[in-house]
Amino acid sequence: MTLVCLGNLIVDDIVFADGRTRLGEPGGAMLYTALGASLWGARVAIVAPVGTDYPRATLAALAARGVDLSGLRTLARPGLRAWLRYEPDGRRVEHQAGSPTHDEASPRADDLVAFADARAFHLAPAPRTCQARLVEALSQCTRAFVSLDPHDPVTEASLGDWRDVLARVDLLFLSEEEARLPSLAPDPATALHALAGGRLGAVALKRGERGGVYVDLASGATTPWPARTHVALDATGAGDAFAGGFLAGWPDDRDLGAALTRGVVAASFALETMGARGLLDATRAEAQRRFDAWREAFAP
Repeated sequence: MTLVCLGNLIVDDIVFADGRTRLGEPGGAMLYTALGASLWGARVAIVAPVGTDYPRATLAALAARGVDLSGLRTLARPGLRAWLRYEPDGRRVEHQAGSPTHDEASPRADDLVAFADARAFHLAPAPRTCQARLVEALSQCTRAFVSLDPHDPVTEASLGDWRDVLARVDLLFLSEEEARLPSLAPDPATALHALAGGRLGAVALKRGERGGVYVDLASGATTPWPARTHVALDATGAGDAFAGGFLAGWPDDRDLGAALTRGVVAASFALETMGARGLLDATRAEAQRRFDAWREAFAP
């Protein structure tokens, strides 16, 4: 299976709630998703414009992990750069002045042509308008499995704008930060059923340190998953790594317990170090050891 990740490559300047900073970190949700999937041996390709300032050592490390970089298109200028500020009530993202627009830094429909035969596509967080264009293009050129992780919040007021996009994807990854729907906390199955329609079959609701819950929209069945890690130093990219680990085999085997375990293992590596270093250094052997140790807790 080839998983094609569509999104942005961003250089992050991170400010933590305790005042610590990490400047010039290679980032972009797609980076963590690709690393989370490739950790399990999935064939992964990333598709995005790439700025001249994106750390080349990180691109080389991705290539060494077997990630296909042929879908990277040079911007011939510095790319997206953002402040990530972790505050007591959540994370704030602010794109820095002088950066390209999201339109300039996001994949175009013609970037997809070389990957028309891929088995699965994942749309990493980006503004809804950018994701809508890619979903439209995918619906015209492939019947592959499509998953999406939004950047713009999903609210009662924005549901009308989201419906056409979500109806053309198979699985939605959604964090509580992005999901602002009534009754979500006490009754996620009912709250998320408002998103049902078209191809959308399930939502993986990510709840950070509380794990999450997988909701089958057809049956209403919910499958919670716990969070696991040895130590939590940096939450940046953990949810995206979870998505990559989950998707590494899901479109083919549909083993929910295994997919959730792969996702949680991938997220655990992201949590244990600053930035993407934990995932870049992670080995398949250690991932498998954690999988074997944790698998029973993630059985549906």
